[in-house]
Amino acid sequence: MRRREFMAGLAGAAAWPLAARAQQPAMPVIGVLDIRSAGEAVFTLTAFRSGLTEAGFSEGRNVAIEYRWADGLRDRLPALAADLINRQVTVIAATGSPASALAAKAATTTIPIVFLVGDDPVKGGLVASISRPGGNATGVAFLVEALEPKRLGLLHELIPRADVIAVLVNPNSPTAEARSRELHEAARAIGVQILILNVGDDRELEPAFTTLVHRGAGALLVTADPFFMVKREQFVALAAHHAIPAIYFFREFASAGGLMSYSTSLPDAYRQTGIYVGRVLKGAKPADLPIIQPTKFEFVVNLKTAKTLGLTFPPGLLAIADEVIE
Repeated sequence: MRRREFMAGLAGAAAWPLAARAQQPAMPVIGVLDIRSAGEAVFTLTAFRSGLTEAGFSEGRNVAIEYRWADGLRDRLPALAADLINRQVTVIAATGSPASALAAKAATTTIPIVFLVGDDPVKGGLVASISRPGGNATGVAFLVEALEPKRLGLLHELIPRADVIAVLVNPNSPTAEARSRELHEAARAIGVQILILNVGDDRELEPAFTTLVHRGAGALLVTADPFFMVKREQFVALAAHHAIPAIYFFREFASAGGLMSYSTSLPDAYRQTGIYVGRVLKGAKPADLPIIQPTKFEFVVNLKTAKTLGLTFPPGLLAIADEVIE
């Protein structure tokens, strides 16, 4: 073989790896759209990444993640969703609030969406049905809002002498009115009155507690809302300051010193969301993935807080607790 031909052959062979690398598909990109701030989402992001890992994906290794945080400002979500679409993400994980899911769905009918919501996604207009979502969206519905009547019942069982129970609701929530009606019906069924108080921002938080004390409320139900979750330390502190027994919608409140909570597991819901995102990355179509619903519920009681309030849990109520904090 002539020397010139030999050298040309070597050059061609050396180029093969470069050509192969050039033909490799780009790393898929997950767009996370969340109404919260990055700091507020730290512990749930850990669970989300755990689900991705179970599905075979690791951030920076075989998948990239673009984060868009609304910092609690609902009005920012449409622009953030549009930005992710312009980025041409592979799938959108809409978390933190139903508002995130609605913004993503309004922005695209083609990019797959995996959402995490606390209410009914069919009633919310996100999917056609639980078993066959249709369209480009599916996800996890942990139905934390549907448990409000159950929380009211547990609170009444602990404080049967409370003729008036205060209920804190975020009026900015699209389901606020429906939940208030449902709770009024549940209150009539057990023979108590409820006092609905609106808390839509920081300024209304302390005045709401002052009002419920002045109106003679004997107990408090804090309804499920992303804003309330962010402010859980303040809710717990204000309840302790006013010596008001309260029930909350996630165990994180009880862990922070709240009296009790009844809910599904928030970390597990985010883990399931990560798993579904992984399935979509592997080629599954959202239309064919049924909505995941919870099968386990957690009743958590904080006996240390109960002692501070001078309360004793009835044996029957204590017996059904999944976790007791002492």
